[in-house]
Amino acid sequence: MLGVTILGNNSAVPAFDRHPTSQVLTMPNRKFLIDCGEGTQIQLIRYKIRRSRISHIFISHLHGDHYFGLVGLLNSFALLGRQQALYVVGPPALQEVLELQFRLADTQMPYALHFHPIKAPGYLMTVDNVKITCFKTDHRIECFGFVFKEQKNPRRINPEAVKTHHIHHSWFEALQQGNDYEGPDGRVIKNELLTTEAPNGKTYAFCADTRYDETLIPYIEGADMIYHETTYLENFKEQAVKRFHATTKQAATLAKKANVKKLLVGHFSSRYDVLDAFEKETRDVFPNTDLALEGVCYLMP
Repeated sequence: MLGVTILGNNSAVPAFDRHPTSQVLTMPNRKFLIDCGEGTQIQLIRYKIRRSRISHIFISHLHGDHYFGLVGLLNSFALLGRQQALYVVGPPALQEVLELQFRLADTQMPYALHFHPIKAPGYLMTVDNVKITCFKTDHRIECFGFVFKEQKNPRRINPEAVKTHHIHHSWFEALQQGNDYEGPDGRVIKNELLTTEAPNGKTYAFCADTRYDETLIPYIEGADMIYHETTYLENFKEQAVKRFHATTKQAATLAKKANVKKLLVGHFSSRYDVLDAFEKETRDVFPNTDLALEGVCYLMP
């Protein structure tokens, strides 16, 4: 897992050259699109992100600023002659929206479009070595956050050690799984002499739209990086509660309590043309915070 590129960081209404929510999670072999607000495909072009590498699209909920760009993007894929399959994960009703749109427009898809409805919190799928789960957030309509967790890689072969002990490559897979070497002459060589521990996989959590909610902590605890909305500055916390959104200090407090390594904040209200105060207020509580700025790729710590 390499990093997250922000395509849209604004809330409901585009403003100040900021766009509704959308971001791309980049993996070694593919890309995941998370939410698809209006203007997403233009942002993909602007930031030179290869659309053909997007294999899965995850939609958190059915407020327009999180999916109004989806139909246009899927249609553009068709017009551009996409052949590889595409997977869309989202609320069950999203499938009805897509099917209605395509039926009325008589859209012919040259690629296989697979829809995966989110029926309950929990496990969604594993893609390559990434386990993907979802959790409910506290929003005005049903809304889900997503956790992308790399599974721990196999142990790494120590080239010099296996060469010194004259170990045939047919043993490498067993060694990577943690087994000791057993030679034809009965000699046994401990695994730790022949391999090294692989680094832990990275975890990214997308917390979607939500009020401050400590029940999210078990899902995001210890994550390498999380994205959490900060629609308002702290002096609008009463407004945040009423509108099912969060403030700067609330997002930072949750990140601190969840012991995450890095926090990205976005979904900024259109009442704010300058975002400096968002950075200051969040960093006062959780120093390792960055604003989710459009066009920037944030690498996993």
